[in-house]
Order: sequence, then C-alpha cells, then structure tokens
Amino acid sequence: MTITDPTAPLLTSKEVATMLVVSESTLSRWRESGDGPSFIRMGGIFRYTADDVAAFVKEHRA
Repeated sequence: MTITDPTAPLLTSKEVATMLVVSESTLSRWRESGDGPSFIRMGGIFRYTADDVAAFVKEHRA
C-alpha cells in the first residue's frame, strides 16, 4: 500500500467505524479476516487513509 499524499491525515479505527456505521469490533474482525478497508499498521496501532476507506465503500456498493 502506498500513501499517495503523505500530508493527508490518517484516520483512527474509531473514526473509520463511525464513517462506516459499524462497531470498532466489526472493523477489527474485518481487519483480521482481510475483508475490510486497507490499513496501515504501525506497531500495534492501525490507521487508515480516506482514499482506502472510499475505495472500500466503492468496491462494496450493490
């Protein structure tokens, strides 16, 4: 995964869960199973880019 804009803020799991209207535990399960949006792992901290979250939503539209 490449960050296209290194100055763009990284989103927390809580922010992404709120955006997707799911619980943080659902987002965590998606991370573990590989079903959720792409993420960046820095040690034990997970962050997301807005572009990756938008791509995830676009991929899952019915």
